[in-house]
Amino acid sequence: MTTAGLNLIGQALSIYDNKLRLVLSNRRFQEMFGLPDDLVQPGALFRDTIHFLVTRGEYGLEGDVDEMVQQRVEQAMAFEPHYMERVRPNGQVVAVEGSPLPQGGWVAVYTDITGTKRAENLLRARSEELSDQLLSHTEELSATNRKLAATIAALEEAKRELTEIEARTRMTTEMMPAHIAHLDVDGRYDYSNRRLSSVLPGRPSDILGLHISDALGRHAFSRVEPHLAKAYGGETSVFEFTEEQDSRRIRVSFTPDGEGGVYIMSVDITEETQTRVALQQTRRREMAAQMTSGLAHDFSNLLTIILGMQGRLDKMNLPDEAHELIAATRQTAQRGGQLLNRIADMTGNRTPQPKATDMLQLLEDLRILASPSLPRGVGLSVVNTLPDQALMLDPGMVQDALLNLVLNARDACGNNGQITISAHAIGAIWVEITVSDTGPGFSPEALDKALNPFFTTKGSDGSGLGLPMVYDTVKLAGGDLSLKNTPSGASVVLRLPYRPAPPMRGGLVLLVEDNQDLRLQFRDMLIDFGFSVIEATSVDEALTLVSELEDIVLVLSDIRLEGEATGLDLMERLKPRLPCILMTSLPSTDPVLKRAIGRVPVLHKPFTPKQLSALIRTEAA
Repeated sequence: MTTAGLNLIGQALSIYDNKLRLVLSNRRFQEMFGLPDDLVQPGALFRDTIHFLVTRGEYGLEGDVDEMVQQRVEQAMAFEPHYMERVRPNGQVVAVEGSPLPQGGWVAVYTDITGTKRAENLLRARSEELSDQLLSHTEELSATNRKLAATIAALEEAKRELTEIEARTRMTTEMMPAHIAHLDVDGRYDYSNRRLSSVLPGRPSDILGLHISDALGRHAFSRVEPHLAKAYGGETSVFEFTEEQDSRRIRVSFTPDGEGGVYIMSVDITEETQTRVALQQTRRREMAAQMTSGLAHDFSNLLTIILGMQGRLDKMNLPDEAHELIAATRQTAQRGGQLLNRIADMTGNRTPQPKATDMLQLLEDLRILASPSLPRGVGLSVVNTLPDQALMLDPGMVQDALLNLVLNARDACGNNGQITISAHAIGAIWVEITVSDTGPGFSPEALDKALNPFFTTKGSDGSGLGLPMVYDTVKLAGGDLSLKNTPSGASVVLRLPYRPAPPMRGGLVLLVEDNQDLRLQFRDMLIDFGFSVIEATSVDEALTLVSELEDIVLVLSDIRLEGEATGLDLMERLKPRLPCILMTSLPSTDPVLKRAIGRVPVLHKPFTPKQLSALIRTEAA
């Protein structure tokens, strides 16, 4: 469109960059000087164009061609504003107006002023009464006006280009997932995109004119101040720090601008850090597995030999004291075998399998699971303030880790005490789960060494692998674990990445329920999730629908239905890979329920929409 517009003007125009390469010209430029096509293509050299014009006598027939070309190239490289008028070999008079561009190069406008000159000559001939001084002033004014018009045109073009460049630059910085800014010599923002609040929540977006300490806050500024001082001293600084408000991990780059100011780029690398931690832990486990597998094999063989020899000694006619020693040796060797199995569990292949997990249900199941193992005088409570949404976690690994911590807390409390499991979100970054007890707390040595394998305060009753296995589980998920004492006892704090489960995909669900009221209730739940629902009341009706409809994505069925067939029979006759969830209010002793558990997901009535949603997400994954 730009080229088409330039072709409409009556003047010839050319733009060359700072290396004298053609950027743009209009059709009039080629026509005026009879240039071949290759000299009006972007990238054509100014030198080649001048050489073409010199050889055609454009600048006279006398003189060395190369010298004439070099002279004009040197004049052009000066990039100075110029105006001149010359007569071409064909008698045409051309006004040449050149103006440099801000980024280097220049724009030139060639105007055919033959008619103007003829009019001036005619005026001169017919107006002898005009004084030579007045005529001279008129010519100077005319030339000045032409120069001024050319300069104004060049300035307007340069202004337009600079405005476009600035707009593109600002759009680019606004689209980047980083805070990009510039500080003047006094530490005040004179440029910033509007991303500070997305990288550091709670900070303002409009920060122009603010000092960096006011924009970041006192605590965050204290973390970056030493690095900023280095940048003001002329040294580039790249560093990371953990933001206090919601424990985001931030990477910051300070770059001197060479004129007393500093460029800033800040990026939220929390997810990158979580992934890096998980990868590092996986590599450590691989190395540990390589180191321990051979040792475990050899020790296992030695223990097997010891047990075999002790078995033979036990059959001999030895004194009673010897048999007691043999029994103790066998018991110790068997405990060594159990320890090897724990080591194998710790260093084996344990890859997290994140699923949509209802944390409220997970913690409630944990409470039910752990309570029977607690003494009568030890209480267990759960405090959950997490948002009401499913999270992507490995429920098995999380529950195993928490159960391990609860059992450790039980041992610390003895016969009387209180164990509390609390869970809350830190921003939208972390899930923090704390297991605290009212026991004696950690000793200074335990605080320092409790995460080291084989460290135990339980003497021969402990393996020293419980807490290290919990630490390994948390690190594999990209999280962290810390130990601390409280005024009432001890606390173990787990932090796991906060990752909401993705929304469920829509589709057609077959709902099989013979109770009309319950069927309406479950249908409303599924519709709220975004599903379409088709209903059946018996196994035969459900199988007919499945055979006729190809787009069913899930079957939700009660176990007890009309007729003799059950929901378990339906599940066994469904198409392969068609997900099925069973519902029931049967007691745990019912033989049909026992057959179903372990073969298919089972929801116990009554259940909440959140529980159904989490299970559907798990099955869909």
